Amino acid sequence: MSIEAETKKSESGGVADTVRVVIHALILAMIVRVFFYQPFNIPSGSMIPTLLVGDYLFVSKFSYGYSKYSFPFSPNLFGGRVWASEPKRGDVAVFKLPRDNKTDYIKRVIGLPGDKIQVIGGVLQINGKAVIRKRIDDFLMKDSFGNSRRIARFEETLPNGIKHPVLDLVPQGVGDNTAIYKVPEGHYFMMGDNRDNSTDSRVTSSVGYVPIENFVGRAEVIFFSAGGDTRFWEFWRWPGAIRFARFFTLVD
Repeated sequence: MSIEAETKKSESGGVADTVRVVIHALILAMIVRVFFYQPFNIPSGSMIPTLLVGDYLFVSKFSYGYSKYSFPFSPNLFGGRVWASEPKRGDVAVFKLPRDNKTDYIKRVIGLPGDKIQVIGGVLQINGKAVIRKRIDDFLMKDSFGNSRRIARFEETLPNGIKHPVLDLVPQGVGDNTAIYKVPEGHYFMMGDNRDNSTDSRVTSSVGYVPIENFVGRAEVIFFSAGGDTRFWEFWRWPGAIRFARFFTLVD
C-alpha cells in the first residue's frame, strides 16, 4: 500500500471517529436532558425576586418521577407517573399548563392535595391559618427605561418551615383577596413569588389546579443570568448584561 493510500485511509478513519464521538455526545446529552436535568430560561417576572427575567436554570427531571410530560413532545406512552415522588410545599417547579398541556410554567408549590388556600388582605392563608409574613428590605426593580423603583418585599414562612421572599407590587391588588380554593386530590396549588404580577392557580380560567401528571421537574440551580433581553448565545452582548453573582445560585 502506498503512503498516499495509507494517508487517505487514516484521514477517512479520523473523520469516522469524529462523527462517532459527536453522535455519542449527542446521545448522552439527550439522555441527560430527558431523564436527569433539563435547561430552562425565565421569560417573565412572575417569580421575581427568586428568579429574574434572563435567568437560565437546570430542572431535575427525576425529582418527581416521570410522566409523559417528562419527554419531548409528550408521547402517550403511559398514564400517571412512574417512580413518583410528591412535590413538597415550597418547591419551585416547572409544569405543563393544564389548559393546553404544552406550555411550560414555573411557580412555587403552595397548596397540597386536600388543602384549603385563600389570600386575605395580601396574606396567604393555608387551611385557615395565616402564613407568617415578615417585612424585609425593599427590592429594587428597574423598568425598561432603566428607572429604579422600590418594591415592598416580605419573607413568608410556610407551615413546613420553608422561607421564601415575595413581592407586594400593589397594595390590595386583584389577587390580594380571594375565595377559598379546595385543592383536589392528585392536584397542587401553584403561586408566583411576584404576587401581583403572576397568573397562577388563583386564576382558575388560565391555570387553576395542577395535576401531579403535569409536573416536569424541580428547579435546582441557576447556571447563567443576563439582564435585559440578552440571550444565552449572544456573547457579544454579555459585557454589562451578565449577572455573575447569580451564577450557580441554588433555587430556594
